Amino acid sequence: MEKIKVIFDCDNTMGLEGKDVDDGLTLIYLLGRQDVDLLGVTTTYGNSTIDSVYENTKKMFKELNINLPLYKGASSKSKKNSPAANFLVNIVNKYPNEITLLATGSLTNLKNAYEIDKNFFKKLKQIVLMGGITKPLIINGKNLDELNFSCDPEATHIVLTSGVKITILTGHICLQAFFGEYEYKRLMNSKSKIYKYIKDKTINWFNFVMNEFGIKGFYNWDIVAAVYVTNPELFEENYQNIISTPNDLEKGYLIIDKNSPKGYKINIPTRIKDVERFNNIIFKTWDNVII
Repeated sequence: MEKIKVIFDCDNTMGLEGKDVDDGLTLIYLLGRQDVDLLGVTTTYGNSTIDSVYENTKKMFKELNINLPLYKGASSKSKKNSPAANFLVNIVNKYPNEITLLATGSLTNLKNAYEIDKNFFKKLKQIVLMGGITKPLIINGKNLDELNFSCDPEATHIVLTSGVKITILTGHICLQAFFGEYEYKRLMNSKSKIYKYIKDKTINWFNFVMNEFGIKGFYNWDIVAAVYVTNPELFEENYQNIISTPNDLEKGYLIIDKNSPKGYKINIPTRIKDVERFNNIIFKTWDNVII
């Protein structure tokens, strides 16, 4: 079986107080996939500062005995280089047109890799992103600001207009990936060590979201993009003509205009076809991780 070569660029804050857990859950998912060759992890800012993200991810590597390249990215959109950007350039040159770049935070590292090598995007197989909105994102009556694309709108625009095959899993489709009481009971009732690890790392976030939004559970944003990488058949493809400018992307908005002669084609899936199967795949994959 030929494995999917993946680089994971993320802003992992799983386990940090008051911070989202989705990047960490996504990393565990990638580790558990026998059809994924995870070539390395690069860290970016977004959920928190680059220092917090990098140190937290390094800690997670130690806790889970992960033996993979881990590189620290730029600290802000104004920074022009980083170990992460250099790694990205080197790895795509090693495996030209073979790598799926999964990016779930700010896109500064990708912009900086392009600044080092203007052919960087041409050497990728595809980019899969979590981010962006096409309309207001509402949870239980509360409007959420977009995070990932708006962190560095110039970088986002460079990536979206790069010409490489791009799929975006927006906040809207991620609302279909609710991790609620039923899913939590699966963690609580299992003797699996990795399930216990996930429970311990996410219980504070579960309670935080319940207090903040009045819902029992959280949305598993980033893992939706990872499941798309491994199981694209679970999603309805939806190619659109996007005309967003950097100004639009300051708030993460993907502006669709089917009739415009300008713009760039992006796949923006709108539906998870089978949410039960989606969740079963995630749990089965997590259970493959031995600690």
